[in-house]
Amino acid sequence: MRTLGIDFGLKRVGLALSDPRGALAFPYRTITRTTRDALFAELLGVIEAEGVEAVVIGLPLTLDGGESTTTRQARNFAASLARRTPLPVALMDERLSSAAADDDLDAAGLRDHARRKAARDQQAAVRILQTHLDQRGPGPGARGGA
Repeated sequence: MRTLGIDFGLKRVGLALSDPRGALAFPYRTITRTTRDALFAELLGVIEAEGVEAVVIGLPLTLDGGESTTTRQARNFAASLARRTPLPVALMDERLSSAAADDDLDAAGLRDHARRKAARDQQAAVRILQTHLDQRGPGPGARGGA
C-alpha cells in the first residue's frame, strides 16, 4: 500500500512516500505554503499522481505528551484533508522527528542552509512515515522467511 507521510508546518510541509509495498519511506518533496487551498490542491495532486492509498500526518505533541497550539493546528489540518479525500488519514506522534531529521542530515553531510531547510522537512516526514509503517507491520504481499 502506497502511503504519503506529511510533516505539517505553517511555512513548509514536508512529504515522504512509501515504496509500493508499504515497507520503506523515502523523501518526496517540500511544499512552501502560500494559501490553504493551494496546499490542499497540491496534496490532492500528489495523492492522485502517485497512487496513494493512505495518509499519515505527524502530530506534534509536547515532550510530556500534551497538546499545544501547533498540535491543534495539525489536528485541524488532518480533519480538513480527511474531508477532501476518501483515503484513510492517520495521525502519528512526531515528537523529536525534526531533531532526528537533523541528525540524519548531519550524518549525510548536508550543511547548506537553504537546501537543509527543505531536506529537513522531507526527512522529518520520512521519520513519521517510517515509524507508522514499522508499527503497522508488513503490508499485503510482503513475504517473510527465507
